[in-house]
Amino acid sequence: MSRPARSPLLMGPANSALLIIDIQEKLLPLIRGRSRLVWNARRLIDGAAILEIPAAVTEQYPRGLGATVAELASRLPAPAEKLRFSCSECASIFEQWKSAGRFKIAIAGIETHVCVQQTALDLIADGFDVYLCVDALGARHALDHDVALRRLESSGATLTTCEAALFEWCQQAGTDSFRSISQLVRESPPAP
Repeated sequence: MSRPARSPLLMGPANSALLIIDIQEKLLPLIRGRSRLVWNARRLIDGAAILEIPAAVTEQYPRGLGATVAELASRLPAPAEKLRFSCSECASIFEQWKSAGRFKIAIAGIETHVCVQQTALDLIADGFDVYLCVDALGARHALDHDVALRRLESSGATLTTCEAALFEWCQQAGTDSFRSISQLVRESPPAP
């Protein structure tokens, strides 16, 4: 008996990429739940590295908002700078992913209702499948965050969590990759 095909709705290591949006020094202190957001983004970055999933990072006007926070920057390639809120300004990232057949983009970053929302909507319009890791997204105000998630979900983005994304990328137990991903999942979260 043959195994059923894997759902086209699932991310995997060969069809996915990770986008970290604007988790920057001067903006982060204003974000609700920032410690957990950075912790989850770091676990996504580490999981992507384990599974050889490419990751990219953007910075919104870094002269004014600072660089990507050090804990994440040390694990990521050089950031793409932008002035537009949408990361579509950083077209070379997405052209590379398209060329490699990576159309499922997991997103972590800030702010949910500005740069994340505009990027996600542009990616959807460009034919990408967007997966929003909601526990690695944030905004200054709860209402903005919540309404943006509702709008994005109704526009075709998929809401997920970091742990769900890590296991989805991993696909199965019993491998060295699974053991490494399991260690990430078992980490204790920071205090709220």
